[in-house]
Amino acid sequence: MLATALGAGAATVLIPSSADAAAAPADTLLEWYDLTAATIGVITGPQQVTNSRTWAVAWIAAGRAVSAVRPGADAELALAAAVHETLLGTNPAAAPALDAALAATAARLSARHPDRAVAAGIEAARAVLAERAGDGLDPASVNRPFTPPPAAPGVWQPTPPAFAAAVQAGQGDGRPFLVRSVRPLQPGPPPALDSDVFRRDLAESRAVGAVDSAVRTAPQTAVARFWSQTSLNGFTGALRTTVAPDGSHAATRRPLAQRIALIALFHAATIDAQITTYRAKYRYLFWRPVTAIRTGAVAPDPSWTPLIGTPAHPEYPSGHTTYAGAAQAVLETLAGPPRVPFSLTSAVATDVTLRYSQWSQLTRDNIDARVWEGVHFRHTDEVGAAVGRRVALAALAHRAGQGSGSVA
Repeated sequence: MLATALGAGAATVLIPSSADAAAAPADTLLEWYDLTAATIGVITGPQQVTNSRTWAVAWIAAGRAVSAVRPGADAELALAAAVHETLLGTNPAAAPALDAALAATAARLSARHPDRAVAAGIEAARAVLAERAGDGLDPASVNRPFTPPPAAPGVWQPTPPAFAAAVQAGQGDGRPFLVRSVRPLQPGPPPALDSDVFRRDLAESRAVGAVDSAVRTAPQTAVARFWSQTSLNGFTGALRTTVAPDGSHAATRRPLAQRIALIALFHAATIDAQITTYRAKYRYLFWRPVTAIRTGAVAPDPSWTPLIGTPAHPEYPSGHTTYAGAAQAVLETLAGPPRVPFSLTSAVATDVTLRYSQWSQLTRDNIDARVWEGVHFRHTDEVGAAVGRRVALAALAHRAGQGSGSVA
């Protein structure tokens, strides 16, 4: 019933098979959701927040455009034009495919005032892009140079085998979409090196996170490999299940504007969570398991190697689990629980498919996966999930205080 992904870069977005498509009317929102995913493609960690920004801008603009025109076909065309204009500005190489898609959408719809609808979409996209100009979420600002401090117990250092320079050092200074400031949302410090928590986590990561672990099971390895993809790639398919008009979720019966708002708010809130966690990472500069295990005071093992290569930024808190905690909070608050189980595929572990029935299960797997990969300590992951949830709920509360018509 569900076929392959749309485009090579959208491995987590499942689309209807040809038989299903013939039986169901076209859905403009899903067409442009999938085009957003395909245009952005599979991304790496240093690019994630920039591409999350593209999602947020496109769908905030879509919401504004829809509110400016007649309901129905005009609103759908305005949505398409807003997303098209945003993607054109952020991914100009995709212009031929985007232009063809907009022409096809316009030809399919019977808009009463097509020129007005397209103009509304263009105007909304340009306005949101102008508002977000200079927000510090461009690749150069996010990945500004960073000089690590001198090596010392507990202090982050570039990690083997590449010992690559730190990335995403500037992400914590980005301008949030919804919360006024990320400073009040920061976590406390990581555990002390002589604490029971750290010693427990060190032993667990050493045992279960090693590339040659004798205690990690095959299912655990599959989950670890699956969630080694970026969070944006991993959650694109999950978010899609909440807006797909296949009868599998209550959100499918909501008005177009509410479906758009769910997409926009999801990305705005998860961006605020990413900014929060990276501000903390470069504040605390805590070391990664591979450094602690190879050079620490507790049974140092210079040859220990994690299952997955360690990302080139500090340990605490976990970016993956911060994203997961924020995503869970948004989905539980705005979409409610999944009505039926759903399956996801991975952009980096194409042989693994995972099935979920609750949003909390994705957060649980992210917490476990980063330990089983050998790239994080468990406390780091648990704090990340809590930070993400706190940021998302603060973001949604701030948005509610501004009124239902405001996203950013």
